[in-house]
Amino acid sequence: MKKKGALLKEFTKGIFKENPILVTMLGLCPTLAITTSLENALGMGIAFAFVLLMSNIVVSLIRKIVPNEIRIPVFIVIIATFVSIVEMLMAAYLPSLSSSLGVFIPLIVVNCIVLGRAEAFASKNPVLPSILDALGMAVGYTLILALIASFREILGSGTLTIWGSLVIDINKIFVSEGTLPVFSSFFISPSGAYLVLGLIFGIVATIKIKKEKKAKELELARIERLKAEKAAKLAAIESNGSSESNGSKESNASKDAMKGEDK
Repeated sequence: MKKKGALLKEFTKGIFKENPILVTMLGLCPTLAITTSLENALGMGIAFAFVLLMSNIVVSLIRKIVPNEIRIPVFIVIIATFVSIVEMLMAAYLPSLSSSLGVFIPLIVVNCIVLGRAEAFASKNPVLPSILDALGMAVGYTLILALIASFREILGSGTLTIWGSLVIDINKIFVSEGTLPVFSSFFISPSGAYLVLGLIFGIVATIKIKKEKKAKELELARIERLKAEKAAKLAAIESNGSSESNGSKESNASKDAMKGEDK
């Protein structure tokens, strides 16, 4: 049971507690650059997940035979191998997505998240925890990419490109042609990326502060309750002690009275 809980923790930490974008703030360059559409975000997320998962598995398998002095170059070669596989597969089967993501697919080789997980976790842990670590980080990364891309695309053009020709056009609900004036291409620009990312950081920080405040209030309430219980116990002990003392005094008095009568 404890083992299952530990494994689940390895998976969920990348989604919430150690989210690579929101918490550790790694990989922000591709995050800002490719989140112009949801399709781009999902494509990058899938490519990232494949590279991170496979590199974590291989690094974990060879962790005991790689000399410590050359571990970083070895990790980079492993990561570069899987990035090359992803790049060739995308170019062959998803040419439009490959063209849209451009240089950011090969740049996964030097992505701090992938190299960081290989060095900090996979090189020190068995295969199963390394797999769960990779999956959790990949899910957390992809979810935030998708969230940022959805905000930017909807606010920028009033559409949401899920995949290929599968597009949700909000404009058509209100007008037959054109784009509603409430949407601005500013949000698809690099400046818009910074603004949306900053807003998401602000929302997350606000939620975190409220949770910490609530946790502190609960802790203070718990401490006060413990103090009250302790005070009640001490009062009960003192009350019992005083009653016993009074009882012994009364007993001694009655004994003295009996002795006096005997005399």
